[in-house]
Amino acid sequence: MPRITFLPHEVVCPDGATVEAESNESILNVALRNNIPIEHACEKSCACTTCHVIVRKGFDSLDDASENEEDYLDKAWGLESESRLSCQAVVGDEDLEIEIPKYTINMVSESH
Repeated sequence: MPRITFLPHEVVCPDGATVEAESNESILNVALRNNIPIEHACEKSCACTTCHVIVRKGFDSLDDASENEEDYLDKAWGLESESRLSCQAVVGDEDLEIEIPKYTINMVSESH
């Protein structure tokens, strides 16, 4: 069973965490199941960038991003070559190390 290590994030996961994951489960679902509240304004429909994460280890074990995901990633704050939308990145058989960016672009909260 693969493990995901979430690196410390000041607000979302201050101490970091290492959790068990199921293969074929999205990184976002693993996080939420383990009380790591990664923002997901579009409710996991690949229609925003609020669940953007950076895969520091294990990136090559993930399936390629779809064209739609790539289009949204282009709009993400702090985009890196190992960036993915956690609602779309599905865990394979390898352990992952995930960094949650300090900021997200959330049109909903910015408009209030």
